[in-house]
Amino acid sequence: MIPARFMPLISAVFVALLGLATVNSTLAASKDEARASVRKASSETLTTLYKLAPASRKQIERAAGYATFSNFGVKILFAGGGSGAGLAVNNKTRKEVFMKMVEVQAGLGVGIKTFRLVWVFDTQKAFDNFVNSGWEFGAQTNVSAKLGEDGASATGALVVAPGVWLYQFTDDGLALELTAKGTKYYRDDALN
Repeated sequence: MIPARFMPLISAVFVALLGLATVNSTLAASKDEARASVRKASSETLTTLYKLAPASRKQIERAAGYATFSNFGVKILFAGGGSGAGLAVNNKTRKEVFMKMVEVQAGLGVGIKTFRLVWVFDTQKAFDNFVNSGWEFGAQTNVSAKLGEDGASATGALVVAPGVWLYQFTDDGLALELTAKGTKYYRDDALN
């Protein structure tokens, strides 16, 4: 149980972090500039991933689609969270879907973190589900490093669901853990 004296601080942190999600879209002077910014971040994310895990390029090219996200998060005492922007791309049609993410964390800590995510969808159904229904991670989410029944793995990636791989990295390199708890991914209606 969180002591009552920390509740105003925690409330202020959550309000500020949720505000970050809307600031990302409104700071750009136009929709086209905002889209260009997300595309540039997506390209930089893929370039970095290909340097860190060269085999990921072929995995992404063979996939039904992929999504990239850039995230900024803050944690103060017992609460934290973050927000980010992303781009999902259907490899067959090349159609782009602009997306957002919001993250809420609980637990003791202080810090600021930035990280990038690359989702890889082996099937069209998995890609469509992510783009059309979004995705939510909660405290019960489990991940593994196996692919299907054969046990194959993609270096640096985690399997988060059948046919769905996730690469997560910071400026320090690939992170072989999933730290996005309480995270929601959804369409950015302002940019689509």
